[in-house]
Amino acid sequence: MKIYLDLCAIQRPLDTANQIRIVLESEAVLGIITFCDTGQAELLSSEALLYEGEQSTLPVRKEHTLSVLAKAKNVLVVTEKEKSRAAEIIKFGVKPLDALHIALAESGNADYFCTCDDKLLRNAKKVKDLAVKILNPVDLVQEIEI
Repeated sequence: MKIYLDLCAIQRPLDTANQIRIVLESEAVLGIITFCDTGQAELLSSEALLYEGEQSTLPVRKEHTLSVLAKAKNVLVVTEKEKSRAAEIIKFGVKPLDALHIALAESGNADYFCTCDDKLLRNAKKVKDLAVKILNPVDLVQEIEI
């Protein structure tokens, strides 16, 4: 099983825990990372995630993101194939960088793409031919625990 965490999921444990949702998603993300650490799933990284992680102006967020991504065995590379696929996904209201992340997850044969972004989750449901299942962290934990 392969899992692609987007940046908002990776960084969820660093968010202020002032809502129950944030607490639940934070714990779920940490559980997913542990699940990958124990070899029960493979964590995927990509050039796009590394680029996005490097853009963080807060050192703790950058350090956390890069340490999580360092756990991945492979870094997915952006090619024309992923750019073309991202262009198709953008048509459904998905932001360009999010579309590229989804395209990379597909090309890396990810089983799951995990995000905390509700708008991304909503818009991704419009894409009927996705090759990856997109879930929020809590739903992902419930699915893989079955």
